[in-house]
Amino acid sequence: MTAPLTVTHTHGDRITVGCDGTELMAYVYRPDPEAFESRKPYAHPLRTLTGSTVSGYRPHDHRWHKGLQMTASHLSHQNFWGGNSYIHGEGYRPIPERVGSMRHDGFDALDVSDDRFSFTEALTWVANNGDAWARERRTVEVHSAEPDEGAWALDWSIHLTNVRSEPLDFGSPTTAGREMAGYTGLHWRGPRDFTGGDVLGPDGRGGEGESGAAAMMGTQAPWLAFTGRHDDIDARSTLLFVHAPENEEAIHASHWFVRSEPTPTVAFSWAFFEEFTLPPGESFAYRYRVVVADGAWDGDRVESYLKTHGW
Repeated sequence: MTAPLTVTHTHGDRITVGCDGTELMAYVYRPDPEAFESRKPYAHPLRTLTGSTVSGYRPHDHRWHKGLQMTASHLSHQNFWGGNSYIHGEGYRPIPERVGSMRHDGFDALDVSDDRFSFTEALTWVANNGDAWARERRTVEVHSAEPDEGAWALDWSIHLTNVRSEPLDFGSPTTAGREMAGYTGLHWRGPRDFTGGDVLGPDGRGGEGESGAAAMMGTQAPWLAFTGRHDDIDARSTLLFVHAPENEEAIHASHWFVRSEPTPTVAFSWAFFEEFTLPPGESFAYRYRVVVADGAWDGDRVESYLKTHGW
């Protein structure tokens, strides 16, 4: 049985969603002060139903990692990821004039029921020089908070339109020359205590620690699960990352970017090995689900959950 949600909107700042006294998520749309970190909305903290924090914010190794956020690390020589930019033959360099931003323009809809909350947000992707490059319609929905399952779900969809007079070329550090560094797209950064966590995929793929992450890095699969162990409390939590069925027909095939060490991180990479181009006036769309669960889920538990929680 689903539990009721509480929603608080602090105008100009954030929307928080809670359940039975626990803040499950804060969606922060107020611009960050540091332009170099690529100002954009993000979801942090993310917490389980019992209150365990499962997202990281501005870790010292990557200050631009902020919970769950949409990114585009290499976009027509601009960086909508934040931080250093990868240049082949030179490595990662601080190039502030390459860092763009995603501007919150407003909410087109905010819908609340007892056990479900969703919003549709209008955003503009702005290059470092101030030019508008893309318009985004983003929908985020929180639902299926089920104490019996020990889990709740967040759906995140993106519909992006190129408003330039030139094509937009989407890539990653790997398309720029760095092997197995295909990070871009919707990205989650885990908390520090999730370092060394276990990574699972369908058909028994994955495994313990970084070896499990390496087994899933750069692969294609409908879902991926990351389980971490918390400091301070004797508990584990699992995040399940899931592609919506229609992503198979999206503009470009996706691959998993995942690490357990030295940084616990997962991204639905839409341009891991190859670039793709969005012509002027054209659009693309993707839809994802992130399930936040108490406990260590194995493959059977994941498959059982997916069978009973459709799109």
